[in-house]
Amino acid sequence: MYDKQTDLTGPGISTYEEVKKILPDDYQALLPPLKRMQALYHIKEYIEKGLAEALNLQMVQVPLIVRKDSGVNDYLDRDGSRTPVEFSTGLGLPQRITTQVVQAATKWKRMALAQFDCPPGYGINTDMRAIRKDYFLDHDHSAYVDQWDWEQRIRAEDRNLGYLKETVRRIWKVIYGAGEMAREHYPELADERFPDLPEELEFFHAEEILEMYPDLPRKQRETRLLQDHPAVFIIGIGAVLKDGYPHEMRAADYDDWITPTLQKDGQQFHGLNGDILVWNPVTRRRHELSSMGIRVTKDSMQRQLELSGQTEFLELPYHQAILNGEIPLSIGGGIGQARTYMYLLRTAHLGEVTVSVWPDELKRICAEKNIYVLE
Repeated sequence: MYDKQTDLTGPGISTYEEVKKILPDDYQALLPPLKRMQALYHIKEYIEKGLAEALNLQMVQVPLIVRKDSGVNDYLDRDGSRTPVEFSTGLGLPQRITTQVVQAATKWKRMALAQFDCPPGYGINTDMRAIRKDYFLDHDHSAYVDQWDWEQRIRAEDRNLGYLKETVRRIWKVIYGAGEMAREHYPELADERFPDLPEELEFFHAEEILEMYPDLPRKQRETRLLQDHPAVFIIGIGAVLKDGYPHEMRAADYDDWITPTLQKDGQQFHGLNGDILVWNPVTRRRHELSSMGIRVTKDSMQRQLELSGQTEFLELPYHQAILNGEIPLSIGGGIGQARTYMYLLRTAHLGEVTVSVWPDELKRICAEKNIYVLE
């Protein structure tokens, strides 16, 4: 069992011995590879149209690379453990441009709201591709990442839990609808071994989950919760909880995880962000689909950077733009495309719905369990 400190070190199971233990032994893919791709693209089209209607979003182009000195790249956490791929470009320039492959388009999207002149209540969606080279590669983590990275401009009065929850409900309705559509077109997915998708998700604050399971590390708390509540949104990820640990490390300069939001039994809860997680009946494990939140103001960003020991970021152009009021207030998030396909198409491995690089040891373990990944 991981302790709470070890549980903060990053995503993934961490050893292939453990991966072998958790992958199902009785697996049989419900759709063959080519038909699975057909279903995948039906789901993709449904979700992109659904998000556009539910959140007033327009699909736009998104960068694969950004300048290192812009401060725009997403560092995913705040302990420096996951660094982006970096290279120089610009043949013939006196000094070549140092660039990075994006890890997510989180910060770029917020600036893009101004670039595309989006009014409050409207926003953008992207078909984002990224590389996260410091992931442990297991059944649901890949170095290659695809997301619907979306952002919506909001007003100051929208920066509250009610607006966050309503946005989450709209997103879940789209995902649920995509699942229903897929089962209608591909009846093989309606397998009696697996329950129907939950039509509604439930909301829990990270402090409430800690109170329910005080001795368990974060991932085990989530696993235990999801066995009774198969679709949830966990609020307040990033701030230090009552036990002295954050629910999970979260970068200090995009989601607002420090703002006080509600009180329960005299205890102050923080955070205007969270994650959508579901119980995956195929892997019989927790399954994260989306990370999202209301974005920082200049005040909450400064406070979070102080708590994270990263105040030097305030000199970067992105952070200066927030301090100077040049970037709109917004809410946004990333919905993992491959993670969503994996959940809706009932696959045991991310590699069945996305093409990436997989370790030989992992491929061997998968083959022993009748799981075949795409390369």
